[in-house]
Amino acid sequence: MIEYKSQLNFDKKQYSDDTLISLYTRLLIPRLIEEKMLVLLRQGKISKWFSGIGQEAISVGITSALQDDEYILPMHRNLGVFTTRKIPLYKLFAQWQGKKSGFTNGRDRSFHFGTQEYNIVGMISHLGPQMGVACGIALGNLLQQNNKVTAVFTGEGGTSEGDFHEALNIASVWSLPVLFCIENNGYGLSTPTTEQYHCENLADRGVGYGIESHVIDGNNILEVYHKVLEIAIDIRKNPKPVLIEFKTFRMRGHEEASGIKYVPKDMIAYWAEKDPIENFKSFLLEKNILSTKIDEQKREAIKNEIESHWKQANDEKNIDVDLDKELHDVYQDYDFKEIQPTAVTKELRFIDAISESLKLAMYRYATMVIMGQDIADYGGVFKITDGFMNLFGKERVRNTPICESAIVSTAYGLSVNHTKAIVEMQFADFVSSGFNPIVNLLAKSYYRWGQNADVVIRMPCGGGVGAGPFHSQTNEAWFTKTPGLKVVYPAFPSDAKGLLAAAIEDPNPVLFFEHKALYRSIRQQVPEGYFTIPLGKAMVIEHGNDVSIISYGAGIHWAIEIIEKHSEISADIIDLRTLSPLDTETIYQSVKKTGKVIILQEDSMFGGVASDISALLAEHCFEYLDAPVKRVASLETPIPFDASLEKQYLAKDRFEKALVELLEY
Repeated sequence: MIEYKSQLNFDKKQYSDDTLISLYTRLLIPRLIEEKMLVLLRQGKISKWFSGIGQEAISVGITSALQDDEYILPMHRNLGVFTTRKIPLYKLFAQWQGKKSGFTNGRDRSFHFGTQEYNIVGMISHLGPQMGVACGIALGNLLQQNNKVTAVFTGEGGTSEGDFHEALNIASVWSLPVLFCIENNGYGLSTPTTEQYHCENLADRGVGYGIESHVIDGNNILEVYHKVLEIAIDIRKNPKPVLIEFKTFRMRGHEEASGIKYVPKDMIAYWAEKDPIENFKSFLLEKNILSTKIDEQKREAIKNEIESHWKQANDEKNIDVDLDKELHDVYQDYDFKEIQPTAVTKELRFIDAISESLKLAMYRYATMVIMGQDIADYGGVFKITDGFMNLFGKERVRNTPICESAIVSTAYGLSVNHTKAIVEMQFADFVSSGFNPIVNLLAKSYYRWGQNADVVIRMPCGGGVGAGPFHSQTNEAWFTKTPGLKVVYPAFPSDAKGLLAAAIEDPNPVLFFEHKALYRSIRQQVPEGYFTIPLGKAMVIEHGNDVSIISYGAGIHWAIEIIEKHSEISADIIDLRTLSPLDTETIYQSVKKTGKVIILQEDSMFGGVASDISALLAEHCFEYLDAPVKRVASLETPIPFDASLEKQYLAKDRFEKALVELLEY
């Protein structure tokens, strides 16, 4: 008689034999798929593979413990999440092969995808933002009062990223129902844990954030399943974040090409004896819950399913290359209905128009959330949200910790959970701390897997107020370069009100620049009530025949001031209003009429918006030009603090001379 002995201590507890057999079957599926993939990799039939062999109990245990409609945010070794959620295998195989039946239309590989159908949100390679996304989904659940848990995975290496710490802090402060799962598998690529952190357990970090934390044997499927089940039940009743460190080991390389030569052989041997599947199998055989015959039958059935689904995916033709589709799918289409302004107006400052637009949108979208530093009780540093907390409550007008990156990711998570989000950057300069999730998460999401990012990021910006290098940048060009983002930059109160409303209506990510020097210096009669102005439409605010002046933001007011001083100059003054998408039609029509063009921007010259417009004019309007395209911009230096230095820095005082020179050409 064969004696079966497990190297792990399994406790059956109250679970039925059927439950145990189900867990075992769920463990087998990703393991057998991986064995197939490793063969195909050696045959050159797939391009890359990130192995989760030895870690299956974590993915399977967590997913089995959660409800099917609860979101999970896995990593690239969590195949068991996808198979336990019963995603058809051919769709997974098609995804890995870049086929249409996959989830990204061939635009991304392996596990870099999500699916609302199965409540899974895939990773981006930067790892950290995933934690903030989970916070956003959990916040959505909290606001919806649906008693749902969100689980997010990271590796021990990812815990060194700032986003990990920002997300834990947000979840703690806001008591978010989110389960942070650390798969501590010994190595971040080739870097051992001894070179990554200097504490005994990563779970101990939870103490510093006031978060309940646990250490679990990640190879023991029953321990994982039971503990996560208990924690999830508790979180649903008492919303809070919980941090769990799962001790496990990565039996293969970071990806197959890197190998495991850097891992000591005795360490591999030690963990091989702790294999989650073989040990659980031995336990089930020992307890007569499973027989070798049934085990063989299960394995054979799974292998047959794998072969059948692989053939289905492999036989599918490659993606058809469709240029129009690629360009079209960068943004989500939506049925924009322009809401016309009323004839009734009142005088508003620029800042008041923005505040009023936000307020009306908060009434219009009853679940929309505004987040930012000091925006609740204090009303924001510019007082734009003053009084909002009393009107809409602190659940929807939320003060945030100083953690721009995780807050942007949280806004994306809210969008995933069907909630509009507005983020106020206290100053546009601070967006650099949230740059990664904007350009790598928000911008690419819809193109990658069809998930829109319904997020508006408000960007108080600009010089002329003596705020110095860290509070004065107009950094719109950082984002006009990035496909998938829309960039809006109004110059007048009425435009600010209508364009902000349209930005909020738009289901795509929008960066909305608000020039601080205009906040209280510019007044205008503004239509009352809610109205929208279409994005991507410039406005010709003065008409003339001598020259086309193109600008936006404060530059528009500089141009008007100079033209009023020179009554002899007949000029088109074009306020771009939206920088991406850019209204090239209005620009070209004007330049073809006047034959001369000057582009004025507050940003420094190189790489700015003016450079791209100049290039477009050279390509599309060359034969209409009577002079070279002229650009005027601020100095190629950071913005200084001293009033005289700042005056010298800004483009305003150089514009008049450049305009006259152009007209004399």
